[in-house]
Amino acid sequence: MAESTKNRPLRNIGIIAHIDAGKTTLTERILYYTGVTHKLGEVHDGEATMDFLPEEQERGITIMSAVTSCRWRGADINIIDTPGHVDFTIEVERSLRVLDGAVGVFCAVGGVQPQSETVWRQADRHQAPKIVFVNKLDRIGADFDKVMEQLKSRLGATPLPITIPFGQEENFKGVIDVLKGRFYAWPNESLGAEMVDKPLPPEAQEIYATAHRQLLETLAETDDAILEAYLADEPIPLETIQKAIRAATISLRVSPVYAGAALRNKGVQPLLDGIVDYLPAPADLPPLMAQTPKGGDLAIEPRLKDPLVALVFKIQMMDQGRKLNFVRLYSGRLKEGDEVLNARTGQKDKIARLFKINAGKRERVTEARFGDLVGVVGLRAITGDTICGPERPVLLESIQAADPVISVAIEPETLADQPRLWETLTKMTEEDPTFKLKTDEDTGQTVISGMGELHLEVLVHRLTREFGLTVRVGKPQVVYRETITKSGQGEGLFDRELGGTVLMAKAWVSAQQAPRGQGGSASLAISPTPNITEKQLQSALETLKSCLNSGPILGYPLLDLNLTLDKLELSENMGPDAPIRVAVAQACQAALTQAQPTLMEPIMRLEITSPDEFMGEIIGDLSARLGRIDDLTSHAGGFRVISAQAPLAELFGYSTAIRSQTQGRGSFLAHFERYDIVERKK
Repeated sequence: MAESTKNRPLRNIGIIAHIDAGKTTLTERILYYTGVTHKLGEVHDGEATMDFLPEEQERGITIMSAVTSCRWRGADINIIDTPGHVDFTIEVERSLRVLDGAVGVFCAVGGVQPQSETVWRQADRHQAPKIVFVNKLDRIGADFDKVMEQLKSRLGATPLPITIPFGQEENFKGVIDVLKGRFYAWPNESLGAEMVDKPLPPEAQEIYATAHRQLLETLAETDDAILEAYLADEPIPLETIQKAIRAATISLRVSPVYAGAALRNKGVQPLLDGIVDYLPAPADLPPLMAQTPKGGDLAIEPRLKDPLVALVFKIQMMDQGRKLNFVRLYSGRLKEGDEVLNARTGQKDKIARLFKINAGKRERVTEARFGDLVGVVGLRAITGDTICGPERPVLLESIQAADPVISVAIEPETLADQPRLWETLTKMTEEDPTFKLKTDEDTGQTVISGMGELHLEVLVHRLTREFGLTVRVGKPQVVYRETITKSGQGEGLFDRELGGTVLMAKAWVSAQQAPRGQGGSASLAISPTPNITEKQLQSALETLKSCLNSGPILGYPLLDLNLTLDKLELSENMGPDAPIRVAVAQACQAALTQAQPTLMEPIMRLEITSPDEFMGEIIGDLSARLGRIDDLTSHAGGFRVISAQAPLAELFGYSTAIRSQTQGRGSFLAHFERYDIVERKK
């Protein structure tokens, strides 16, 4: 699929952004200008190559991350277009887990929006170098300088403009290359495929000079050679500057910025140059660390001669019912017919087929090499599994999925469809780690849980469209958590005679509050003694941890507290662990009950956009829903944006309410922020 040398010209990148910033439109232009497609697919027409699912085409949003590839200036570029809606944040998380860099797309009007911050932080957590594309500079209210300031203040980034707009809004004519001092324009008749390289217009000379000086000043803080030349007022070769930009980008000290308007076909080719020039190849990044069977660390180098190491980052059901595993190779090669080891399960699988993925299309290949993103058939794996050569078993860090916050009961229209519904839902949970399935023990109902109303709505629609299942869905229910409001202590006792032997175990447990967001923890305040073995203490600790899974009120998991085993007394010659587990469990329940447990609700972060004249009604309604306003900003065109938070239980049906309050002109986005106690008036 590509060259076998360590320094193969390959870029694995993700397109990340807030919803409606223009990610998919930008990806469509990239595919068109690199010759992958021969027609510009438009999101608003439902014809985008990357939004190939019927749900995506109807809604005009990206739901599932889509993989594609192209070539530019001799480099292979693998691209994952990720969703911008928060309900599908797992798609961003698992994409960034296997990518080497990212392109953050920001709307020149909206600037740094809430989901922009979320995906940027996700990229930071994965140490992914980033470049920025400021999009929609032709729109009314576009402000390039405002976006630059927000990148600094809200994201803590160091933006480094490489191209800047020449004119904005209806006067957006093209971009100025800050490195080369050139002006780029795109004639309308060529749909942006032809980029005209011109000398700078006289009125752009001062803009360029200021931007070039600022670029060198920023670079001088990251590169001593640039600093010395700049202070000495010596000319600095373009190659030296580009080398410094690349080093600073890969080390996460700067983020190159490009200006454009993807829908108007402007600014895309310089961005492609930036992807090749400044984002890393697999060999440019530090080796990935893996764990050996003995618990040691092993650095995985991107080398063809080394044994295979790969990560399953996504699973998709194929038309024939077989699983297609999306895999990133970190070392070695993979061929059809190879026997590979699943490091988590210890099972060996045989590779049946390999595919190069282009959105909804698959092209069969016979081999994949380190750095590649490919589809694999023949694996019994789940998202986050490590696939490796049997001769070198290693385990990579898995992919973390957020817990769902909303549930609904679901049932088929006919009882005969119940087994098929359960089987289909089980397959869907394999595709999406944030989608959960269970049977309610009290009612016997099938309950599905997800990240939001839209998430579950899309999944239910897929049941009908893709699997021919007609279902009935109950009202949404909140997924709660439990915590404590003060400290508590409890005792537990097991004292019985079994088979002529007296078995006695007595435990003392304390429960203490912990800061919000810390989660639950269990620990021992005692050490092994002649009468208490290490194994017995381990049984006690396991019981403590299991108590965190079910709170005393409604059985929801416990958060933001610490359970500690303070004391343990055992009779002599204590054999089985059961008495210890019973005593510790009793002590836990007593401590939790004394600590005054309470329910915690999911608190959602809201971003509400509306014309100014409806602000009063929106704010009043938010207050009635126990919401709290954190920020209120003005946007172009007489619109305002409210940043607020409110309990999820109060937000069911809010999309209908916001449309009613704003005569259909308002919109909102909501994403889970934390669990917290909500005080309600009785």
